[in-house]
Amino acid sequence: MFRNQYDSDVTVWSPQGRLHQVEYAMEAVKLGSATVGLKNKQFAVLIALKRAVSELSAYQKKIIPIDEHIGISISGLTADARMLSRFMRTECLNHQYAHDAPMPVGRLIGLVGNKMQICTQRYDKRPLGVGLLVAGYDDQGPHIYQTCPSANFFDCRAMAIGARSQSARTYLEKHLATFMDCDLQELVAHGLRALRDTLPNEVDLNTKNVSIAIVGPKTPLRIADEEELVRFLALVEGEERRGGTATATGDAAAPSDRERDAPGDDPQPAVTSLSFWRLVCQYHLSAIAEDHAL
Repeated sequence: MFRNQYDSDVTVWSPQGRLHQVEYAMEAVKLGSATVGLKNKQFAVLIALKRAVSELSAYQKKIIPIDEHIGISISGLTADARMLSRFMRTECLNHQYAHDAPMPVGRLIGLVGNKMQICTQRYDKRPLGVGLLVAGYDDQGPHIYQTCPSANFFDCRAMAIGARSQSARTYLEKHLATFMDCDLQELVAHGLRALRDTLPNEVDLNTKNVSIAIVGPKTPLRIADEEELVRFLALVEGEERRGGTATATGDAAAPSDRERDAPGDDPQPAVTSLSFWRLVCQYHLSAIAEDHAL
């Protein structure tokens, strides 16, 4: 995706009916580390992959508690996520004070969508470059919501966002029918397998680079500590990985999700188009040379 005359302002439409600034913000979500959300009949689970900026720094926090019954995992710009989390906490506190009851998850997501939408239509603001997976539990049961910088939000049964997340979504789609009947440990194991498929072959999940949050009935939102992480990671330890490059059997390597998710990458048509115009130019040059020779 390249700069053009229609991307200088978020309020400028291109002739194709696109808002390029919003699309650029959505690309920022693809650059963040992957996070997975899924639910069964009782629990909603968030599993996030944490990154360290360097070997000298600690791993960045990816799951942010909002209320006792709501938590979010983020992919994209952390500063934008912190701003949204403060807004969500304030709305939950106001609702609790006014109604003496926890805020319904769907209502909170609607307010977040309205706040993000304002940033897509005013020239003095920019779209928020962060995607959220929201896990919550209310009187309607467990919920998993996805929000986008375009201000769209979706109620999901399972979802993955972030870098190389297509592999995780493929796993979730394949096993979606089994999630509702899983117990909590099986549900977390499915999430870990999906998240593991987003990793390169030389990297594996461990207690430092993974974070898990669980919420359910009579189970306030909790982020798993190191001891609990060890038990959850033992559920998938030693299993064959489904993603990655070619195996010893000689299977061809699938294109990486980074290549699939890269903005504007379409190398083959570009090469074909370039070769075509090069041939056209060579034809016209040869015709001109023949005319001059005559």
